[in-house]
Amino acid sequence: MPLSLHEQYDKVYRYCYFKVNNAHLAEDLTQETFLRFFSQNNYISRGKPLAYLYTIAKNLCVDAYRKAKEQPLPLDITSDDTGLAALETTIAVRQAVAGLPYDIQEILLLRYSNGLSVKEICEITGLSRFAVRRRITAGHETLKQILWEDDFS
Repeated sequence: MPLSLHEQYDKVYRYCYFKVNNAHLAEDLTQETFLRFFSQNNYISRGKPLAYLYTIAKNLCVDAYRKAKEQPLPLDITSDDTGLAALETTIAVRQAVAGLPYDIQEILLLRYSNGLSVKEICEITGLSRFAVRRRITAGHETLKQILWEDDFS
């Protein structure tokens, strides 16, 4: 199955955004990911291009994280009750996910935000199907427990 880069662009962007939590930086990292991917013509025709694409993105995000400085919180939060409730839930879920081990965070992101199959996640991470499924299940259970304790059941 050939790699459809148009389909992967948004997924790589979401992956980068999750890692750096900055839309502009995530866009830059996504562009750089594809530039580096295409500059390595010899790898595109062989190997696992999807895994290679995510490896490039992951390494760029790690580099960006190392260079990152503290960002101030935005001061323009609205006081709309429905928006505030949604914001509160989003913050609670983000905090719960942030409390998970890094490898589980990454697998949940690839599975649910990017919609990748277990097989594709195995290719990207180098883990077995059993290990990926175990980490997804562990992530679900931990998130349930954290959100249950915070009354978000």
